[in-house]
Amino acid sequence: QVQLVESGGGLVQAGGSLRLSCAASGGTFSRYTMGWFRQAPGKERTLVAQITRTDNTYYTDSVKGRFTISRDNAKNTVYLQMNSLKPEDTATYYCTAVGYNYWGQGTQVTVSS
Repeated sequence: QVQLVESGGGLVQAGGSLRLSCAASGGTFSRYTMGWFRQAPGKERTLVAQITRTDNTYYTDSVKGRFTISRDNAKNTVYLQMNSLKPEDTATYYCTAVGYNYWGQGTQVTVSS
């Protein structure tokens, strides 16, 4: 069983930056592909970015060039650096071990215009 705890969300103006962190415990973190999803009110939870155990990354089109996913296996932590934030990035952000039903509680990101 893997426990995931997200942090780093908040309120930011459009054009600003936030860095989300997700600390994992209870499993072998380095073996998992880790992902960040987001869910806005009334919408489905969708994949934002993911990083494999060999540091291959994927980004959804809407965040390419603005967001960067990274991981520190020594700290069992995955990060999401979010730059040039837009109001449409407003959502609750969740981290997950991709392919497993392990989810954090989420962290709220609100971008004001």
